[in-house]
Amino acid sequence: MYTFDSRVRYSEVGTDGNMTLIALLDYFQDCSTFHSEDIGLGTDYLRELNQVWMLSAWQICVNRYPHLCERIVIGTAPYEFKGFVGYRNFVMKTEAGEVLSYANTIWSLMDLGKMAPARPNDKMLAGYVLEEKYPMEYAPRKIHVPADGRHMEPFAVKEHHLDTNNHVNNGQYVRMAMEYVPKDFFVGQLRVEYKNQAVLGDRICPVVTADEMNGLYTVSLNKEDGRPYCIVELQ
Repeated sequence: MYTFDSRVRYSEVGTDGNMTLIALLDYFQDCSTFHSEDIGLGTDYLRELNQVWMLSAWQICVNRYPHLCERIVIGTAPYEFKGFVGYRNFVMKTEAGEVLSYANTIWSLMDLGKMAPARPNDKMLAGYVLEEKYPMEYAPRKIHVPADGRHMEPFAVKEHHLDTNNHVNNGQYVRMAMEYVPKDFFVGQLRVEYKNQAVLGDRICPVVTADEMNGLYTVSLNKEDGRPYCIVELQ
């Protein structure tokens, strides 16, 4: 498993002194980026091929959010390729080995010139050494959206939402969804299903469903025509 060490920064914690969900997600996203860069399959290599790995789904499970200044180890490993789809696990631990959080992700390799799926080439298949699938309870990729959601005030995509692909960053969708969850809500599991790419100036129309009995919030971040850019489930 590819790993890197870190320490929880003040800028990564909430009012309780613990790492936020957004910071945790960013660590996992950064870990996969570091991995790809270090094996020569990063952004420059993909740019030469005019290809990009697009994230299709997150499932993050949290045992505990680390404290301010706590030393942590973040790891990632791919475990399967199916056609143009790749699967990758993540884990965050303390230096002593306590598992703080773990995750599953599903990615699709896209040819930007053809705007069509592309199979990983031999260099990618050799570089991304497959490891054993992490022992966790795997949720379905698709997220059920209840029909009785509350329509919230639409807002426009700003420049600070964008990444190097000029699309809304994966983590920014989760940040948007968190605005509709109580501040003291402990997220033990996050699921995200990415459906369409939002770009600068697009209008996002949130629809929020709260199932307080089961401790479940579903936020569908929709286009103006009602089709979702992204669906976020927090439990």
